[in-house]
Amino acid sequence: MSKALSIVIPLYNEEENVARLTGAVSQVMDKIDGDVEAIIVDDGSTDGSWELLKAAKARDHRFKIFRLGRNFGQTPAMTAGFDNAEGEIIVTMDADLQNDPADIPKILDKMKDGYDIVSGWRKDRNDTLSRRLSSKIANRIICWLTGTSLHDTGCTLKAYKSEVINNLNLYGEMHRFIPALASWQGINIGEIEVNHYPRRAGKSKYTIWRAGKVFLDLLTLKFMNSFITKPIYVFGGTGMAFFTVGIISELVVAWQKYGYMAMGMVPIWVHQNPWFMIGILFLLIGVNTFLMGLLAEMQTRTYHESRLKPTYLIRERLG
Repeated sequence: MSKALSIVIPLYNEEENVARLTGAVSQVMDKIDGDVEAIIVDDGSTDGSWELLKAAKARDHRFKIFRLGRNFGQTPAMTAGFDNAEGEIIVTMDADLQNDPADIPKILDKMKDGYDIVSGWRKDRNDTLSRRLSSKIANRIICWLTGTSLHDTGCTLKAYKSEVINNLNLYGEMHRFIPALASWQGINIGEIEVNHYPRRAGKSKYTIWRAGKVFLDLLTLKFMNSFITKPIYVFGGTGMAFFTVGIISELVVAWQKYGYMAMGMVPIWVHQNPWFMIGILFLLIGVNTFLMGLLAEMQTRTYHESRLKPTYLIRERLG
């Protein structure tokens, strides 16, 4: 039997926050109508987080706790929570208590307006200036490339209908791009202001390398959203452009030899003309890029046919 709500929380080395986190989540679950569960995924913590989570589970049966074999990262930990969630609506949040569990009922009320996803907006963000500035720049880039219009794509506090999550495959740092990944389904995305508190205890897991991984995932996401079902368009188009430049280069070489001779000018012989090798290079790149497109197209078709995975989502059905 499905539940009304699942709260999914990935956690890594938050020993100092576990007691306050589980206490706050229990209080919120008491205020929500229906059958509610909270899933906390310990992403291979090396401190005492797991023992404290077991104690929280003993106090409140609504908690489900999972412990991963090692530190896989936030997206795999969140995916583990999604895979074991039974709620018709799934809410995600961070374990460091910078997100406020008390905002969850407010987000659920926003969902009643017909949204498939409601994202939190940390309008008054309590972080360092450099992190706020980098986040603002990243939000602009992400919204520009993905076509979404959120103020705060990096806020983990979000609510999703379960069918949205069930149609996604997450990897890398893709959890922050779920609204963009789901946008091809024609979903409705809402946004609401939420509280954001400074970290009171523990150590932030944010690093500059993580920002680099997010950027690489963003490029992958842009390609997937635009060309995942038609890779031949991007590879074939690029290959044709290179091939055309190669043909033009070789025509220039022919003109500089035979055209100059016809006009009585000193010809430029092929072995002395750099455009000959440049043209050959562009021709080879064009052919190889086009063949890559064909291989990608074959792989895409094989994937969808073998998994019977549709390239669309039906929102409503009549008859």
